[in-house]
Amino acid sequence: MSDPNNPITPDDSGQDNIISLTGMYENYFLDYASYVILERAVPAIDDGLKPVQRRILHAMREMDDGRYHKVANVIGQTMQYHPHGDAAIGDALVNMGQKDLLIDWQGNWGNVLTGDGAAAPRYIEARLTKFALEVAFNRQTTNWQLSYDGRKNEPVHLPMKFPMLLAQGAEGIAVGLSTRILPHNFIELIKASIKILEDKKVKIYPDFPVGGMIDVSDYNDGARGGRVKVRCHIDQIDKTTLVIRDLPYGVTTTSLIDSIVKANEKGKIKIKKVIDKTAQDVEILIELVAGTSPDVTIGALYAFTNCEVSISPNACVIIDDKPHFGSVEQLLRASTRYTKELLRQELEIKKEELLAKWHMASLEKIFITNRIYPDIEECESFEEVISTIDTGLRQYVRTPSMPKPKGDNRLELMREITTDDITVLTEIRIKRISKYNAFKADEKIAELEKELEEVAFNLAHLTDFAVAYFRSLLDKYGKGKERKTVITTFDSIQATQVVANNAKLYANFQEGFIGTGLKKDTFITECSDIDDVIIFRKDGKFQVTRIADKVFVGKNLIHVAIWQKGDDRTTYNLVYVDGKTGVSRAKRFNVTAITRDREYDLTKGTKGSKLLYFSANANGEAETVDIKLSQGSSARKKLFDFNFAEIDIKGRGSQGNIITKYPIRSVKLGAVGKSTLGALDIWMDEVSGRLNTDERGLHLGAFDTGDMLLAIYQDGSYEQMELDLNKRFTPKDLAFLGKHIDNQVISAVYYEGERGLTLVKRFQIETTSVGQKFHFLTEHKDSKLYFASVANTPIVICKWREKNQTKEKEINLATFIDVKGWKSLGNKITESKLTSAKAVVAEIKNPKSSEKDTLRPGDSLELDF
Repeated sequence: MSDPNNPITPDDSGQDNIISLTGMYENYFLDYASYVILERAVPAIDDGLKPVQRRILHAMREMDDGRYHKVANVIGQTMQYHPHGDAAIGDALVNMGQKDLLIDWQGNWGNVLTGDGAAAPRYIEARLTKFALEVAFNRQTTNWQLSYDGRKNEPVHLPMKFPMLLAQGAEGIAVGLSTRILPHNFIELIKASIKILEDKKVKIYPDFPVGGMIDVSDYNDGARGGRVKVRCHIDQIDKTTLVIRDLPYGVTTTSLIDSIVKANEKGKIKIKKVIDKTAQDVEILIELVAGTSPDVTIGALYAFTNCEVSISPNACVIIDDKPHFGSVEQLLRASTRYTKELLRQELEIKKEELLAKWHMASLEKIFITNRIYPDIEECESFEEVISTIDTGLRQYVRTPSMPKPKGDNRLELMREITTDDITVLTEIRIKRISKYNAFKADEKIAELEKELEEVAFNLAHLTDFAVAYFRSLLDKYGKGKERKTVITTFDSIQATQVVANNAKLYANFQEGFIGTGLKKDTFITECSDIDDVIIFRKDGKFQVTRIADKVFVGKNLIHVAIWQKGDDRTTYNLVYVDGKTGVSRAKRFNVTAITRDREYDLTKGTKGSKLLYFSANANGEAETVDIKLSQGSSARKKLFDFNFAEIDIKGRGSQGNIITKYPIRSVKLGAVGKSTLGALDIWMDEVSGRLNTDERGLHLGAFDTGDMLLAIYQDGSYEQMELDLNKRFTPKDLAFLGKHIDNQVISAVYYEGERGLTLVKRFQIETTSVGQKFHFLTEHKDSKLYFASVANTPIVICKWREKNQTKEKEINLATFIDVKGWKSLGNKITESKLTSAKAVVAEIKNPKSSEKDTLRPGDSLELDF
């Protein structure tokens, strides 16, 4: 016998018979791909379930007796319907159980926080939740099909009266396509379904059981091409310790810690150790290396670890046995329509059942109260019995097919009388007839009629009925299902701005080498291994290259620095001489975008062109230079100055402005200038505490070259610091944040713990150290700041309790006390602690000008104790 798997088989004559394989693998692949898509990986739109999930729930419903069942038993029952191994069924069951919607579980079912797996199926138990029993099952509205072996019936789809697909989420990789639908909030889904029924617009966003934060700016309603970024919350406990109390979706504590350790090993961040204290809730402590900025480290954790991850949703579902791509709103609308249709079917079924009960109750009453049953005593056959009863009933009832004569008061039935109806009447026992209570029968019929009216009303107002259904779900099961993930907008983190300086940049200006390995050459700056370096040469060329151990970039370097993409503040000023004409020109330009490792010429490109002067200015400063011409030139004036502020900032390819046609002997710095870009307006994001130039949050002022930032903290200290856009503050810790102005007066209301007095003090900043905190309150542990402001005329309403009475006093701090030294105690308000200190009127005035600003929200802080 020939091998059926061998495509070359001998025929009867012994010759090889070649069978063509054309199209065979194409069909096999298509069959396999279709099977995986429809039967394994992609959920159906009707009930939002994959086949294995549907079969698990059906098996559990068949087993349901209100008690817990061993998961091993559930898996065995499911294998009657699912033609795959027990491991796949067990994993799917545990996955559904961990979502806490359909499965009520008992035992060790693993931990979604740590990634720990569940115990063996023989040790854990499960049953359906009340919610699952209410929304997912109804045999009368379920379409059935034979199981894979033909022995059992299984549902084609469960009659799911809830957007389960969006509540649970779904992930699956099939052949040639995949699906990823993120989970959404239970309460928000119900409210959105109600809005759809009311023809209102809806917008829903993902919500994750692990909490965290989500940026939905590019969500694209969950359709293909969208993207969300999710983060964990990172809080600062003290200067050397950070804590993580939740997780990004899809990340476990184990994978998160691993990513942090790897980033530390690569030098992206600087930490001492990571401590996992996760139990019921997430708690991961990160101890920092001494001297490491917590703010920069938080940004680096988001940039280089799984503290922030990007997720690309892809809503793909099965509709009519075909995969379809759509959006979350489309899925929700389809689910809402499906729920409404199922509710209609249930009402129609209930109506038919009530009609049947009313019909039989009415016939039974007529049959007994009108004593029709004695007429059958003389009948000799069952057919004659049926005919006699039918004739007797028609004397008292009228069916829909019978005409309605005028004055006919017979009971009008809602359907025809059938032989089966009469057969039921013949089966009534004599004992029941003898004890028949017509009054109770009338009550029962009236009750059925009332229920029929209610069902008819609900059918006529199906939308309102569906809305009431969703609201009942919210009332029954909505408690404890509030949103856990915070919707916010993330700052764009430039990796080069937050990466830890894990290297040092050196340069050999003469030989033209740069890199981190040239330790014997000139030190430039600390840097990271992902930074870009910009270099300028005397021949007027520059380039940007990736940092490395040692790179040759051309001889005669004049400037080497770290380059930031998109930096439109750093301005380069230069003077060059054209090699062909001998004309000297000046130009100013930024370098915001380049092609890495490509040389750019800043001169006209002629042979012999070179730079005579060059400066790099971080904030667009324009200096004045002294220009000295050659002694042999015919120019009358051989020494003059040139101010770069007189020329505009243009592109790097511009020729520049002509300074002179005569040979230049030297160009030297004459005087440092101010920025020509104008003062830089700075804001603080009141949520993240980050400084920015995007007009987001609290406006701090316009900062020019040399301007300082002043922060007054709630712990009773102040700090002067240089402007650093990478700086991040904790808004709740600030009483004031803004531009420092010379001779600025700080007004403070505070409680002095040692003497037990509430005092007012006003002082000017006398310290000169930058980046150092100075405490202007006494060091006693009970000393506490109530109010602080830099307003010119702050007026505060102070309240306190004295002898069981509330005292209130309005104080103009500017007249209450004179300006004194920053270490002075101040004047007394009361010997009690304040219950509140509220600013009424405040005005900030620059002592150097007549301009006045209104009090900004950060200028003073109202406290209620």
